[in-house]
Amino acid sequence: MFDTDLRYLADGFAADEARPSSPSPADDRPLLDAYSESVIGVVDGVGPAVVRVATPPDAAAKRRGGSGSGVIVSPDGLVLTNSHVVQQARLVRIAASDGREAEASVLGDDPHTDLAVLRVNHGATFPAARLGDSKALRRGQLVVAIGNPLGFDSTVTTGVVSALGRSLRAATGHLIDDVIQTDAALNPGNSGGPLVSSRGEVIGINTAVIAGAQGICFAVSSNTASHVLTEILRHGRVRRAFIGVGAQTIPIPRRMARSLGLDSGSAVIVTTIDRDGPAAKAGLKERDIMVSLDGIPVTGADDMIRLLDRERIGRRIALVVVSSGRLRTIEVTPAERADR
Repeated sequence: MFDTDLRYLADGFAADEARPSSPSPADDRPLLDAYSESVIGVVDGVGPAVVRVATPPDAAAKRRGGSGSGVIVSPDGLVLTNSHVVQQARLVRIAASDGREAEASVLGDDPHTDLAVLRVNHGATFPAARLGDSKALRRGQLVVAIGNPLGFDSTVTTGVVSALGRSLRAATGHLIDDVIQTDAALNPGNSGGPLVSSRGEVIGINTAVIAGAQGICFAVSSNTASHVLTEILRHGRVRRAFIGVGAQTIPIPRRMARSLGLDSGSAVIVTTIDRDGPAAKAGLKERDIMVSLDGIPVTGADDMIRLLDRERIGRRIALVVVSSGRLRTIEVTPAERADR
């Protein structure tokens, strides 16, 4: 009996030792370390490619001068920045993070997307960042903004992608489509700097903050920036077709896609329409969903921007749209968008 009681007590103590005495709080240190390491890796990789862009005053042009940010996207000194940073100047000065300063020529300025392309005038090589695919972004994804806000060089802020496919009105009055909304803090001087993914790819060019709002900031998508960069390098400017709509990317519900025989999971919805524009005259309406343009699928606002190129100016094209739940084909003749 005595031996049996001892064994019972011993078994009980062993079970108590195996059982946790009380729940311990979760240790967040590994998670925080991983987050920090991700941000540090992005900053170490892209930070050296971020420059300050200074525009000199010009009394004749009534330009006050100012400064912003830019990002080098080619080792020979190609820089992407904002159109409103260069202020129609032909020459600006850039300052790299390693202390080097140089004069840069404005190769092209596209105010309709608030983008400009610069080239450093001397033959030195620079660290360069790579442009990523903004169409692969997802809401909630970690992003890092790097720039020179309020004159403080190489400042880093972090946040997430708050929304995709937004439209933002440029200083010219035209809408910039396929804009990224983020809550990464931006301030005056951040304009033209890169918005970077956790993979170290530039997925946007920071462009605007809504005054008085908390955490609502915008960046022109990298796919739009890549298109503008290519056009400026080839032609010196972005000559584009114009149909007079503002649009944003939306997902297509599977049921709708099946019923209409659509292969794509996304398209473009018309959010605004110019009453005197070619699309309105052809019968396109707000809330129509554009699924193809000139026989080519449109899966996002960046596709629409890219397809409305110089080759389609003055040429009749077919837009296939979903209107009132049915597929409809509308023929439109794009005009040439005015430079400003």
